[in-house]
Amino acid sequence: MESFSLNCAKSYIGKNVNLHLKDGSVIINVHLKGIKKTNFGKSNLVQYIPYKNRRQTSIPLRSVAWAELLNVSLINIAD
Repeated sequence: MESFSLNCAKSYIGKNVNLHLKDGSVIINVHLKGIKKTNFGKSNLVQYIPYKNRRQTSIPLRSVAWAELLNVSLINIAD
């Protein structure tokens, strides 16, 4: 399996995904907003908004193992 890189993260911007972290936890159903470079070096942050929330949050790119694309139309039917 290939690692979650900057190019891979860019392909998911604007989509709803589940973020699987390297420690085994999962951040479910988030909308990826963008990638932000930190002021203190080469690390990047993945910016996301949780479902039905307006507050933007970020997580270091290197702590994400992979992302699973979600089908938004199935989620909207359940509401």
